[in-house]
Amino acid sequence: MEANQKAEANQRIVSKPEITVRKMATLAILSALSIVFMLLIRFPLIPAAPYLIYEPADVPILIGAFLFGPLSGLLITVVVSAIQALMSPDGFVGFVMHVIATGTFVFLAGLIYRKIHSLKGAIIALVAGTLAMAAVMIPVNLIIQPNFYGIPIETVKSLLVPAIIPFNLLKAGLNSIFAFIVYKAVSKVVNRWLE
Repeated sequence: MEANQKAEANQRIVSKPEITVRKMATLAILSALSIVFMLLIRFPLIPAAPYLIYEPADVPILIGAFLFGPLSGLLITVVVSAIQALMSPDGFVGFVMHVIATGTFVFLAGLIYRKIHSLKGAIIALVAGTLAMAAVMIPVNLIIQPNFYGIPIETVKSLLVPAIIPFNLLKAGLNSIFAFIVYKAVSKVVNRWLE
């Protein structure tokens, strides 16, 4: 009896680090997928602002936030943003903008989904994350564009309604739809892997 209890206790000790390693591996895979999506799928969404480029890199990040919580989503965001900054002429400024935009989106969505873990909760989380990202990028663009890119603040203000706000709503909205479509299938695979 005592030998069985010791064996069970040892099994729990071994299993916990294994789950942590598997979780870390899953986060790394999601980060890599995000970078691949960022590099391979890129196109403008708003004809009036062809420099605003859509890429579905936030889809794996959202899935990570739904699977493991908002802090994991934020961690993937920082990793992906850092790698993106190394490959982009925007560098540190691009890193900051991406962390703020995607970080707001996935953190809020992940937080809500953790509290309301249901289909309805997922929809509420994705809508709230989309709106939050679009809202937070208004002041971010008003601060960063004039101060780091030298674009006059009046020009940035004039682009808010026809370009910046619709772009962020469309980008986050599309990424939400794609994440919503694939999440259930991905979560089944990941949960089997983590068992």
